[in-house]
Amino acid sequence: MKALTIRQPWAGAIVHQTKRVENRSWKLPAAHHGTRILIHAGTQLDKNAQVYGPNLGDYGAIIGIATIIGYHWSDDGTCCGSWGFANIYHWELADVTALPKPVPAKGALGFWTPPADVLDVVLVQQAVTS
Repeated sequence: MKALTIRQPWAGAIVHQTKRVENRSWKLPAAHHGTRILIHAGTQLDKNAQVYGPNLGDYGAIIGIATIIGYHWSDDGTCCGSWGFANIYHWELADVTALPKPVPAKGALGFWTPPADVLDVVLVQQAVTS
């Protein structure tokens, strides 16, 4: 299973709020369409983000799992409500599940494969929430 690192508070908004779109400058690779991915909260805060609420303070950890169900380009960002940005690709997410406990992990750019020991802990937690 692949992971995707997303800056906070965006990662938390996906896992703990209603954000079901990830704004990216690049197209979704065909191999990842319809796949389950791990949501990794990066170590950096997007200082321009104005997202508030509980569970947005985890950094450097896998915090949830989601399915990428598609993507599209958006000129104005209005197609995905307040979460969509303009002039960017919107990756559509579904079946989002928060992990009971964040699993510390070092992230990376793009899609990346977590070490086996990290993936084992994530899968045990996923089994508990299913």
